Amino acid sequence: MIKGFKEFLLKNNVLALAIAVIVGGAVGKVVSSLAADLIMPLISLVLPSGEWRAAKLVLSKTVGPDGKEAVNALNYGTFFGNVVDFLIVAFVVYMLTKSLIKEAPAPPPPPSKNCPRCKEAVAVDATKCKFCTADI
Repeated sequence: MIKGFKEFLLKNNVLALAIAVIVGGAVGKVVSSLAADLIMPLISLVLPSGEWRAAKLVLSKTVGPDGKEAVNALNYGTFFGNVVDFLIVAFVVYMLTKSLIKEAPAPPPPPSKNCPRCKEAVAVDATKCKFCTADI
C-alpha cells in the first residue's frame, strides 16, 4: 500500500506540486512584505495624503446604546491598496519566473529536400513526393 502511494506521488508529480505550493506561499509573503513595507511607504510620500489606505466614503453613522459610534462606510482606500499590492506581487512573481525559467530554443527543422516536380519540401530519404506522388 505504501509502495503504491509512493508511486502515485512520484508518477503524478503530486510531491512537486506540494513543494511548489509551499514555496509559492513563502515567496508570496516575502513579496507582500516588499510591497507593504518598502514600496507602499514610498508611494504614499508622493500622494497628497499619506494615509490613503484609510480613505473611505461614510454612508451612515449610528450611536449604539453603549455610546459607541458605528460607522457604515465603503473602504475604497483599502481596496485600491490591495489592488496595488496585487499588481506589485504579480509583477515580482512574473519577473522571478521569467528569470528562473528559460525557454528552450526551438528544435531545428528536420533535413529536407525539394521535389523536382512540385518544389515542395520532402524528407531527405524520401523516394516519392507526398504532395504530387512523383518519384524522386
